[in-house]
Amino acid sequence: MSTATPTDWQTRPAPETAQDWIARAAEVAAVLATDAAERDHVGATPYAEVQLLKDAGLVTLLGPTEDGGGGQDWPTAYRVVREVAKADGSIGQLLGYHYLWFWAARLVGTREQWEHVEAEASRNRWFFGGAVNPRDKDVVVTEDGDDLVYTGRKSFSTGSKVSDVTVLEGVLEGTDQHIFAIVPSDSEGLTFHDDWDNIGQRLTESGRVTLDGVRTPWSSAAGYVDKVFQPRVYNTLNVPTIQLVFVNFYLGIAGGALETAATYTREKSRSWLHGGYERAVDEPYVIDIYGDLTAKLWAAEALADAVAAEGQKLHDDPDAVTEQTRGDFEVRVAAVKARATDVALEISHRIFEVTGARSTATSEGLDRFWRNVRTHTLHDPVAYKRREVGRWVLEGELPEPTWYS
Repeated sequence: MSTATPTDWQTRPAPETAQDWIARAAEVAAVLATDAAERDHVGATPYAEVQLLKDAGLVTLLGPTEDGGGGQDWPTAYRVVREVAKADGSIGQLLGYHYLWFWAARLVGTREQWEHVEAEASRNRWFFGGAVNPRDKDVVVTEDGDDLVYTGRKSFSTGSKVSDVTVLEGVLEGTDQHIFAIVPSDSEGLTFHDDWDNIGQRLTESGRVTLDGVRTPWSSAAGYVDKVFQPRVYNTLNVPTIQLVFVNFYLGIAGGALETAATYTREKSRSWLHGGYERAVDEPYVIDIYGDLTAKLWAAEALADAVAAEGQKLHDDPDAVTEQTRGDFEVRVAAVKARATDVALEISHRIFEVTGARSTATSEGLDRFWRNVRTHTLHDPVAYKRREVGRWVLEGELPEPTWYS
C-alpha cells in the first residue's frame, strides 16, 4: 500500500456525527485510491488495507461508544461502505461484510451474547470474516460435552486471512438446527485456502475454507439458551441487511468509476478528429453521457438511502419486527438491489465510450470497476429480485425468508 497512509488518526478526536464518519471514510478512500489499480493487479492479501480501516476507526463504527465504538446506525454504515468502495471495491466489500458479521450476534444472539461480542469487538478492533456460504453442503456440528465441533468446508469465506474472528454456521448432527458461532480466525482446525482467483473483487480473500474439528463452547451458540434456540422474526433480517451492503458497494464502485473516468476525460482524452471540437469535454455526446450516467447514479443512491432509513426503523425495535414489516422491507431491498446492479454495470462499462481507446491501457486500471461489479452482481440472480417486487405488486405476496431473500 502507498506510504501516504495517514498517521495522525490516533491523535485526533474520533468522529462524532454521521457526516464526520463519512468524511473519515473519504479520507480512507483517498489513501486507497493512490495505488488502487496497482494493488488490484498484484492481488496481494490486503493486510495493510484492513489495518488502515482499523487505524481510521471504521471497523468499530457500529459499536457502543462506551467501549470505543462509533455508536452509529446502519444508514451511516452503508454510506461509509459506499465511500470506501469508490476507491477500492474489494475493501468496500470487506468492510461491508465485516459490519454484517459484527452485527450477527445482535441479529441472532441473546442480549448477553451480543453485548459481550460488541464490547470485545470494539475494544479490540476485531475484523470479522464469515464462512457461511449457503450454496455449499452444510457444515456438520457435533456435540462433545460442553463443546460444539464444526466439520466441513465452504467454497467461499470472505475476509478469511485478514480477519481476527470468523462467523461459522452449521447444522447440528441429527437435527435441522442451524448454529452460528464466532471463533478466533486462528482456531485449530480452521484452514483458509489461498485460492481466490476471480476476475474481480480480487482483494476480498474469498477463497475456500476447511473446518476440521473446530471447537467452540456451547455457550457461544448464538441465540441458544440451555441448548434451545430462541427464535424471533428479527433473526431473518440478516439477508436484507447484507443485500443493502451489496447495493452500497455496487454504487460506490459505480461512483468511483464515474469520478475516475471524468478525471481522465478532462486530463487525457482527445477529441475526435472529425468532431469539430478541440477538447473532449466540449463534445456534445460526451457531455450527454456523463449527464445521463450521473443522473442514474444519483437516483439509485437516493433510493438506497431511503431504503436504508426504512431498515433502521426495524433495527431500532427488533422485537416489534413482524413477518409483514420484514417482508415489505425485503421487497424494497430487492428493488434497490436490482436498480443498483443495472446502474453499476451500465456506468462501469459505458465510461469507456467517453474516455477513448487509450483508456483501455492496463496501467490506467479503468477495467477494474466493471470487473468488480460484474463479479459480485452474480452473487444471486437479479431476475429473482425483480420477481420478488413483481409478486408483491400483483398479489401482495411477501418473499419467503431464505438465505437469499
